[in-house]
Amino acid sequence: MIVLKGTDALDIQGLVATIGFFDGVHLGHRFLIEELRQTAKSRRLPSAVITFPIHPRMVLQPGFHPNLLNTTEEKLAQLETTGVDYCIVLDFSLELSRLSAKEFITEVLHKKYYVKTLVIGYDHRFGHDRADGFEQYIAYGAACGIELVKASPFDAGEVTVSSSGIRDRLLNGHVEEAAKLLSYPYSLTGSIVDGYKVGRKLGFPTANIAVESPDKIVPAIGVYAVWVDVEGVRHKGMLYIGDRPTLENGTDITLEVNILNFDRNIYNSRITVTFIAYVRGDIKFNSLEELKEQLAVDRDTVDRILNNDK
Repeated sequence: MIVLKGTDALDIQGLVATIGFFDGVHLGHRFLIEELRQTAKSRRLPSAVITFPIHPRMVLQPGFHPNLLNTTEEKLAQLETTGVDYCIVLDFSLELSRLSAKEFITEVLHKKYYVKTLVIGYDHRFGHDRADGFEQYIAYGAACGIELVKASPFDAGEVTVSSSGIRDRLLNGHVEEAAKLLSYPYSLTGSIVDGYKVGRKLGFPTANIAVESPDKIVPAIGVYAVWVDVEGVRHKGMLYIGDRPTLENGTDITLEVNILNFDRNIYNSRITVTFIAYVRGDIKFNSLEELKEQLAVDRDTVDRILNNDK
């Protein structure tokens, strides 16, 4: 996949494209992109996804903080797995937001990116007031030589696949359900920072994680089985998200991971945790000894889960 920024020149004279934010690049997005690829193949043209590096509402509503499934880099990595030929990363600006659907089709898609066929999600609308529908898009496209194709609706049976639905599942700790809808397990990346070191005293040393992206969703409070990627090596991990009620540390939420069979100083290293299963909710124990006993049980559970995930 060739990635083009908004200012990059395009050296081809025809694309079959679709457009959207594509947060998560989930099963529904993948269905649309596969239809895009097949449409492009039938017209003997390259396929392209046009997307944005930041959520449009961050431009339209200053101060808005989205709960995202992907950073831009993660989204591009997932889009590459779809087999699409090009990804055009278009800066979303106030100027762009003020374009009507007709202006966007004519000035951006036709004149700048040489789109010959535009594949539209069956329920997708664009333009500054989103007043126009597919019939109007057909007319605007015909005026400048762009064919419009309405994509088929994605049928996942009784389950609705949407970015918002996946966010809800993560916020409720249902990481396994989220992974099925995404087609891959959810992950967070950050740096390892200094912590209270209480886990080490209990025999379960933890690496405290400062998540890189403030806009990415942190799943529900609880204990999780995770894969831990650090310094190029993957390890088993037991991740805790919560405010550590047994230690009465206040209301600040921390993320700390106990890496199984691992005892090295990795402070300031970059780390990625990939969520495989929810183990249990947060519990306030009567003593540190009770907490230690439960951690031993949790560790065995995590080890068993991750052995089955290999």
